[in-house]
Amino acid sequence: MKNLYSAGVAAFALAATLSTATMATDLRLSHQWSTGDIRHKVAQIVADEVAGADVDLSITIFPSKSLFKPREQYKPLSRGQLDMTVFPLSYAGGQRPEFNLTLMPGLVKNHDHAARLNESEFMGKIEELMTEDDVKVLVHGYLAGGFAGKDKCITKPDDVKGLQTRAAGKAFEQMLAEAGASIAGMASSEIYNAMQTGVLQAANTSSSSFVSYRIYEQVKCYTPAGDVALWFMYQPLLMNKSAYEALNDEQRAALDAAAAKAEAYYLEEAKKQDAASVEVFREAGVKIAEMSPEDFEAWRAIAQESSYNKFANDVPGGQNLLDLALSVD
Repeated sequence: MKNLYSAGVAAFALAATLSTATMATDLRLSHQWSTGDIRHKVAQIVADEVAGADVDLSITIFPSKSLFKPREQYKPLSRGQLDMTVFPLSYAGGQRPEFNLTLMPGLVKNHDHAARLNESEFMGKIEELMTEDDVKVLVHGYLAGGFAGKDKCITKPDDVKGLQTRAAGKAFEQMLAEAGASIAGMASSEIYNAMQTGVLQAANTSSSSFVSYRIYEQVKCYTPAGDVALWFMYQPLLMNKSAYEALNDEQRAALDAAAAKAEAYYLEEAKKQDAASVEVFREAGVKIAEMSPEDFEAWRAIAQESSYNKFANDVPGGQNLLDLALSVD
């Protein structure tokens, strides 16, 4: 009997060991960009840091919309069909109209202001809404953008009057239309051909898109994101909340540490990306214009009459959420 008891204890111990060994977790992370993009690099930092922590946790990244279409990642994430994504939150504005405030003209002035917004009551409210969808933020991040003109510089509202203009996001279209522009809706990948064929005279998009789509070959003037910029888009690394909570303490600690490192990188590289775009355009012989604080306030005044009012009127609690965002200095 003693031998049988000893054998049973040994078998139980072996089973427990095997059970522990199989607790290794692999998370799936999806995004729409190439492996050279800053947003992929943010995801890769998290994956590499977690792998190096040796806590039986790994992250497999699916870049270039290889797992889900760009705008169709939030629902799978909230349903637990996807573990993680780097995602422009305004893409989910159809499901949560409050998220449209994360791509609103003039709401963010510069990258340091964006970092303060990430720690504000405003962002806390946005995160509360994500929590209701079983989603949590791992890494905060904003990317900036600017204007380019085929024949002239665009710094102030009067500069777009009568121009066929492409904007990034409905709120920007509303603001530009209020300023007197004609709106041409298209993907950023279509800007080059539209300018080349004379369909488009001005465009608004991200710094990275201006460079990657070689818009500098078609324009005479570029107004980059600088001390102030109108275009900022919140593009965090998100995770299914239940998947996060299912991890053990060591795994969560490793993931949190990796996310903190990635967030610091995201902020610094976003700043560098804007500066790098200026050099690319300058080397191509394009004139570089600068938006002044007075220009910024003029644009914001138009946004208040158009984009801000529409958001406040259309979204329950929208005015309060807008006020919280605008209260961040």
